[in-house]
Amino acid sequence: MATIGKNFTILLMEDEEDLGETIYEMLEDEGYHVVWVKDGEEASKVTFEKRFDLYVFDINVPEFNGLELLESLREAEDTTPTIFISAMVDLETIKKAFKVGAEDYLKKPFFPEELLFRIEAKFQQKSSDIIYGELSYNPETKELKKGGEILFLSKKQQQLFDIFITNRNKTLDPNTIMEHSSIKSLAALRVAINKLKQLTGIEIRSLHGIGYRLETC
Repeated sequence: MATIGKNFTILLMEDEEDLGETIYEMLEDEGYHVVWVKDGEEASKVTFEKRFDLYVFDINVPEFNGLELLESLREAEDTTPTIFISAMVDLETIKKAFKVGAEDYLKKPFFPEELLFRIEAKFQQKSSDIIYGELSYNPETKELKKGGEILFLSKKQQQLFDIFITNRNKTLDPNTIMEHSSIKSLAALRVAINKLKQLTGIEIRSLHGIGYRLETC
């Protein structure tokens, strides 16, 4: 039995009995905690009662469909990563799925193991993310999200953010910061740090005569 999923909980919404049971048993065998529901109304209720690490939603389900459900969850500021599994293969539906906030789309029929591979990849990426307040940062891909939305930084701001977020609770002297960035003057560094604080909301402390420090929030 795999252990990667032992701390992750998945909400599966699938109304096809055989497919739902196959996916449920496969994920449980892999160590994931799975809640299996069969319609949009039931899924909506459990998302208010419990926190999930991943949603796996079919689109054509009773009550209201997966697209409508995810759209309402995103409007409620639920940023849980979502994979759609669906027999709907038209481009308009696929476009809508990503527009409402899906991270992945798997067309039926598919091998259950393919879904498992995609889920494992999603959690491996998530496990490497650095969480700071409402910010989520992947130091490998350099992707920064704030409240689930991608936050775009300039080259200098990106360099500064990476330096501070990967050196939390460490005091960094200005020279060290400039050595690892394209910023070449103390004045430019001060301006860049203030701009970064405004854009991201991170609290970088200025220690007079010593340097700068980002503490864990």
